[in-house]
Amino acid sequence: MNRLIFLVLLALSQPIQAADAYFAGGCFWCMEAAYQDVDGVDDVISGFTGGSLPNPTYKSDHSGHYEAVKVSYDPDKISYQELLDLYWVNIDPFDPRGQFCDKGLSYRAALFYSNAEEQALQEASLQRVIKRFPEQNVVTEVLPVTEFWPVEEYHQDYYLKNPLRYRYYRYGCGRDQRLEQIWGEDARH
Repeated sequence: MNRLIFLVLLALSQPIQAADAYFAGGCFWCMEAAYQDVDGVDDVISGFTGGSLPNPTYKSDHSGHYEAVKVSYDPDKISYQELLDLYWVNIDPFDPRGQFCDKGLSYRAALFYSNAEEQALQEASLQRVIKRFPEQNVVTEVLPVTEFWPVEEYHQDYYLKNPLRYRYYRYGCGRDQRLEQIWGEDARH
């Protein structure tokens, strides 16, 4: 066999090195929708992280946890920085009580890092947001990721399974209106 063909076949047989990123931005339905169809993103799972309570569920106790998403992505197709850039224009970084119409500790915005490189990128992106809005108090947190607990199945891909309810919720919650107010043309929805 030709050595070049062998090397190409060998390269193609190697598994893709996926990476995971964790973001909390209020309702996990909306954060899931923000990332799901992005080129380079392989999967987005809604769940909880940031707390110490084991096995949190939506219908029972999830105190101490944030509603969050686990974004599995291919770093050869999309960078962690690009995921961060998308994160910011999908949240209100100024609300310490939650996001949009969802209030409470589990709806607060936070970036979760898995290593020092992610933490440095998150801190730098946070500083850029602070600099962009010098008159505002940016309250989005940068935290180490704790165990990620997927939420019940009926919440996964909610925006796809229930598109009318999802759009009604999103509009009624004022999410898109507020994002445009904060981010202008940069807002994504």
